[in-house]
Amino acid sequence: METITEKNAFKLNGYLMAVFVFLLAVIDALVVIANADSGEPYFLIFFIPLLIVIVLLIPGFLVVQPNESKVLILFGKYIGTIRNSGFWWANPLAIKRHVSLRIRNFNSEKIKVNDIHGNPIEIAAVIVWKVVDCARALFDVESFEKFVEIQSETAIRALATEYPYDSNDNEEESLRGNTKEISENLRQQLQTRLEVAGVYVVESRLSHLAYAQEIAQAMLRRQQAQAVVAARQKIVEGAVGMVQMALEALNEKNIVNLDEEKKAAMVNNLLVALVSETQASPVINTGTLY
Repeated sequence: METITEKNAFKLNGYLMAVFVFLLAVIDALVVIANADSGEPYFLIFFIPLLIVIVLLIPGFLVVQPNESKVLILFGKYIGTIRNSGFWWANPLAIKRHVSLRIRNFNSEKIKVNDIHGNPIEIAAVIVWKVVDCARALFDVESFEKFVEIQSETAIRALATEYPYDSNDNEEESLRGNTKEISENLRQQLQTRLEVAGVYVVESRLSHLAYAQEIAQAMLRRQQAQAVVAARQKIVEGAVGMVQMALEALNEKNIVNLDEEKKAAMVNNLLVALVSETQASPVINTGTLY
């Protein structure tokens, strides 16, 4: 397939050409006035060609708005693009196609897809893009707006299958835990897909991410259980460290000498007091009567 690259089209200042066309019209009118009373038709030799030239020149005028462009096609051949805003004159026989260069947003629909672990999830994204090559956008794809929509949804589906929805450890990237990295990965994938259409992806980010309805409750309980387990793990690690510090401090300062049995009892009591969900009620040993 032949790839067409954008190039600048030949153009002239529209105001200068308007003055030129006006002068031709004045000359043509003077020719008619000067020969109106002569009755000779020879003046038509000058009048008709000038009139044809004026009529042919007029369609060449065009106005280009800021952040817009005109693509010129002459008899089926691409001859260039006008990007500069203003009043211009270009080839009057060329077809002038309008292409907007403004930044656009594409909000994808919620897509149901399985993540890398096979869990059904719902995902959607916002794609910010703009046209940077008008020739490719018009001639290399059928409809570049539709092309952006289809390729964006395809890239979102492909991205969702590469990552888990959530990760149990912080080392593995996930859709929920690494939003910035996932968005950048999506942007790069989209840029690769849309480059053929002359489109530049400015930004991409996830706008919706959730488990599918059929497993949402089960996954919520799973997340709650994982959170409880993680919290318990931290509590136990902290309690063990506190018990170790207490035993080392007692040993270093010779406050009391404990045998292994009493150390075990002390460790047990401290762990119960520190790890228990309810507040511990201490029992004070005041000794015996005998």
